[in-house]
Amino acid sequence: MENIILSPSKYIQGANSLSNIAKYAKKNAFIIADNFVMSITEDIIKESFKKENLTATFELFNGECSKNEINRLKEILKEKKSEIIIGVGGGKTLDTAKALAYYSNLPVIIVPTIASTDAPCSALSVLYTDDGIFDEYLILPSNPNIVLMDTEIIAKAPARLLASGMGDALATYFEARACEQSGALNMGGGLPTKAAMALAKLCFDTLIADGEKAMFAAQKCVCT
Repeated sequence: MENIILSPSKYIQGANSLSNIAKYAKKNAFIIADNFVMSITEDIIKESFKKENLTATFELFNGECSKNEINRLKEILKEKKSEIIIGVGGGKTLDTAKALAYYSNLPVIIVPTIASTDAPCSALSVLYTDDGIFDEYLILPSNPNIVLMDTEIIAKAPARLLASGMGDALATYFEARACEQSGALNMGGGLPTKAAMALAKLCFDTLIADGEKAMFAAQKCVCT
C-alpha cells in the first residue's frame, strides 16, 4: 500500500497578501465573490492586476454552490476567455470556484475571507440545489493550485467564525491519528505520510499555544 499526501500546490499567508494576487496568478483571471465580499476586495484585486498588466473579470456569485450556478458561470467564463479562476469569500463561493475550475479545466486560486473551516484547501466541493438543500459531494482530482490567506481581511471577520475554525482544526490531529492507527485510507486512496501526521500534530500544538491569544485579537479585529 502506498503512502500519499495531498495539499494545495502553493499556500500563501500574510497581512495584505491580496494586493499581490496578480503576481501569483500570472494569467488573465475570472473572479467570483458575493456582493459583500466584492465590495471589500474588488478594488484591491483590480489594482493588483493593473500593476501586472493583466485582465481581471469580476462576476457576482449568487449564493448557492449549485449545478445551475456553476453552469451559469461556466457560460460567462467561455465568453471572457479567462485563463484562471479566483474564488474570494466563504465556503460556498470557494466550493463553486473549485468546481468551476474543474469543469473548465483551468487552475484555481482560493482566497478565503474567513477562517471557519479547512474547506479552502480541500479537493472537494459540496453541491446544493438552488434552494440550499444538499445535493452531492463532488470529489476533485486535485487540491487548489494556490490558497491565499490575507490575514488583515480575516482578522476583521466575526470572531465566532475563527472559533468555529479552531474547533474544526482541534479535531484534525485526533482524526489523523485514528486513521493512522486503524490503517484507514485517505482521500488519495493511500495511507497517511509522516509529514501529514507531523502537520496535524503541529496544528493541535499551535492552537493550544496561541488559540486564546488569537481569539482576543480576533475580537478586537487586530491582525497579530
